[in-house]
Amino acid sequence: MRDNLHKERKSYEKGELSENSVDPNPLQQFRKWYYETEQTGGVDEVNAMTLTTIGVDGYPRGRVVLLKKYDENGFYFYTNYNSEKGLSISNNNHVCLSFFWPVMERQVIIKGKASKTSEADATNYFHSRPKGSQLGAMVSNQSKKIENREALEARLTELEKLYENKEVPKPENWGGFVVAPVEIEFWQGRPNRLHDRIRYRLHGHDWEIDRLQP
Repeated sequence: MRDNLHKERKSYEKGELSENSVDPNPLQQFRKWYYETEQTGGVDEVNAMTLTTIGVDGYPRGRVVLLKKYDENGFYFYTNYNSEKGLSISNNNHVCLSFFWPVMERQVIIKGKASKTSEADATNYFHSRPKGSQLGAMVSNQSKKIENREALEARLTELEKLYENKEVPKPENWGGFVVAPVEIEFWQGRPNRLHDRIRYRLHGHDWEIDRLQP
C-alpha cells in the first residue's frame, strides 16, 4: 500500500480562460461549459455535483447529487426533506455546489442560498421519474438507521404490489431545492499550476467579474 502520493500529478494543458472572453452572465457561461463537456464525452454524469452543507452538528458535509435543471432562478436538485442534507439546509440555507470535469480540466464552484421549490414543481419532477425511483423515494427514510438491506427490499416489494396499477403519490417530505447563486467561480487548469480562475460575484442585480490568483 502506498501512503506517499507526492508523485501523483499531471500538467493541465487543454484550455485557457480569460475575463475578456467569458460571458457577462455566469449562467450562460455555465451553459457553455456544460454543453462543451457533454459533447466531448468521457463523463458518465456531467450533471453530478458535490453539494456541501453545514450540518446541524456544525460540521460541513459534502455529497454528490444530480443537477436536474438550471435557469435564471438557480440550480435545482431533489431529495427527501428529512434527510441529513434536507435538515441541514433547513437549519442553514447557505450551501456550495461544485462540478469537476477532468476530461476538460475544469471546475465550477457555486456559492448560493437554497430554498424549496414549489409543490407543483416537485410533483411534476417526481412523476417524470421512472416508477422504480418513485417507489424508492417512498421506501427510504433517508439518512436514518435500518437493521439490514433485506428490510428495504421487503418494503419495496410491498409497494410494488400496492401500486402495480396505480399512480405513485409523491411523499409529502420529498421535493426540490433551488440554489440561487451569489458567487460562481470557473476554474480552468493550466500548466505549472498557474490555473485560470474567473469569479462572478452578485452585487444587487449585476455580476462583477474578477480574476483570482491560482
